Amino acid sequence: MNTLRRIGLSALFIVTILFALAQQKPPVTPASPATQQDTTKNINLIRSNVLRFEQKDSTELQVLVGDVILQQDKTLFYGDSIVMDKTRNVIEVFGNIHINDSDSVNVYSQYLIYYGNTKIANLKKSVKLTDGKATLTTEELEYDLNSKTGTYVNGGKIVNGSSILTSKEGYYYADTKDAYFKKNVKMVDPNYTMATDTLLYNTETQVATFVAPTTINDGKSIIRTSDGSYDMNRGLANFGSRPTIEDSTQFITADSISFDKNTGEGFARGNFVYRDTAQGITVLAERSFFNRDAKTFLATEKPLMIIKQDQDSLFLTADTLYSGIRLDTTYVQDSLSLTQTTKADIKGNIPDAVKMDIHKPLPDKLQDNIAGRPGMGARPGAKRPPAGKKPADNNPQLPTDIKRDIPLPPDTSKSIAILANPIKDSSFAVPEAISDSTNIDSLARVIALNKAAADSIFKKDSLRKQDSIKAIAARKIDRVDSVRFFVAYHHVKMFEDSMQAVCDSMFFSGKDSIFRLYNDPIVWSKESQISGDTIHLYTKNKKPERVEVWENAFSISKSNDQFYNQLKGNTINGFFNEGEIEHIRAKGSAESLYYLQDDDSAYTGANYAKADLINLYFAKKELDKISWINDVEGGFYPVNQVPEDRQRFRNFKWQEARRPKTRAELYQ
Repeated sequence: MNTLRRIGLSALFIVTILFALAQQKPPVTPASPATQQDTTKNINLIRSNVLRFEQKDSTELQVLVGDVILQQDKTLFYGDSIVMDKTRNVIEVFGNIHINDSDSVNVYSQYLIYYGNTKIANLKKSVKLTDGKATLTTEELEYDLNSKTGTYVNGGKIVNGSSILTSKEGYYYADTKDAYFKKNVKMVDPNYTMATDTLLYNTETQVATFVAPTTINDGKSIIRTSDGSYDMNRGLANFGSRPTIEDSTQFITADSISFDKNTGEGFARGNFVYRDTAQGITVLAERSFFNRDAKTFLATEKPLMIIKQDQDSLFLTADTLYSGIRLDTTYVQDSLSLTQTTKADIKGNIPDAVKMDIHKPLPDKLQDNIAGRPGMGARPGAKRPPAGKKPADNNPQLPTDIKRDIPLPPDTSKSIAILANPIKDSSFAVPEAISDSTNIDSLARVIALNKAAADSIFKKDSLRKQDSIKAIAARKIDRVDSVRFFVAYHHVKMFEDSMQAVCDSMFFSGKDSIFRLYNDPIVWSKESQISGDTIHLYTKNKKPERVEVWENAFSISKSNDQFYNQLKGNTINGFFNEGEIEHIRAKGSAESLYYLQDDDSAYTGANYAKADLINLYFAKKELDKISWINDVEGGFYPVNQVPEDRQRFRNFKWQEARRPKTRAELYQ
């Protein structure tokens, strides 16, 4: 009995324990977070006329046919038929495909494979991508919907406005509107064509960036560069790595060039080179402002002009060198000569372009700094020719009735020839106006013509008036070609093997090949020095032909360290032969002093003479004959009896120290 009771109690205890344990909740194990499914990668069916399922191996495919629309996030896919692999999240689309990517980029083709997980689309057959700014067409395109980047490797074309760009390979970034083109890149625009191997281009800003050798042809010139950028919308360019600008008559290069296509104006920095291929003239400088269309330039920082010759070249330096083009027209009318007008302009101020601090960088817009330049001038103080004085146009010739060229006599006081009958000096008459200059009123007007060379010299309205027509006919306008001219300002130096010169200002015209030297000019040839207020150096076939000196003309020829042969006059004309002076003529209050030597080269005396006209003739670099004409007086002095006031004429200055003896001294 007791035993049964104990068993019953034990059983009850066990049941109670089990019941209590059953009532306790098991410990809660933290659940791992459920895997979040990326719904942006899901491709959902929006519409289809037909839907059927097909089994391919172990993969179930959905086949959609007829006006199919699918959506992935913000991207819509359109096509005639689509095969969708839900397992791999891949779709294959056929016929009339359209991808609308966030309403910003639209892509069209005839075939597409799209990988939904990576959002990479491979399109083929008549592919077109457009973003509202540009349209890209190709036969094969890979488009990344993540970065909105299109890539083609088998040829493509981008149309941006009126510009058409083609290349073998290309990358287009729809977000930034940037395009990167490689291999056989060509751009065609109504205003230019461009060819290169590699090009960066922004379809929104229309800025092209050059990273490889590039050729640009705008119909006016050919530009070659391998570095820089070109804003095709505004026509502004910045080129680096020695770009070149070239047309049929001129060539420009520098370390870097900024250029405004609309105005033709540019700014060149570093090792500037300008070459006039038509006239064989080259200009070097560190900096230059230029106008490609007007064919003008202003060179600063050690400019050097080189005029190429057959066996030698003429070198010219100055602080500033300006060159432009003027129309070669001839007016038969009363006007100032170019000599007077040029000097009048040089009397003005240096233009703003010269005064400006050229070391400052250009502003953002190129034309802010280089547009609207005033006419060229020079520092104040340049002298005008005296009233009534004009340079002669034609080569002066000896009067026909002068027969007596007097050889140098032996040591005798009879060495002075006096011509009793006055000589009519008709051959020295000054023409009404020199032939190259009567069509302009001033040098400033010449430069102004650069901006409007294509315009008529007279207003169109005036052509309708009978009086104007008569006036034009009276002037006998003969328009021919344009002519290049050069103006040099301050510290001008010229060097050639047979001739050197210095002055403060210089004007040179390609029409007459005359160097017009102003403000304390000096010309040297061998042992001869010629100076005056104004000097005109005539060249023929780019070689010195003759020299004209106006006012205070003075010629000095060094005989030795002690004796100097001298010739003075109001004007002096010198004539060259193969770079050697063979004839010098002084006119107007002329004076001469020449030392004589015997057969042993010993000095025996000096001839001094005054006359209205004195001619000196040279042979084999030595004085051969002298002739004196009208009002002759003077005499012979033994070598040790030459009066002191006759040994050196008034204003005598032997200025060998100013003479550039080598090309290197042009910069000293």
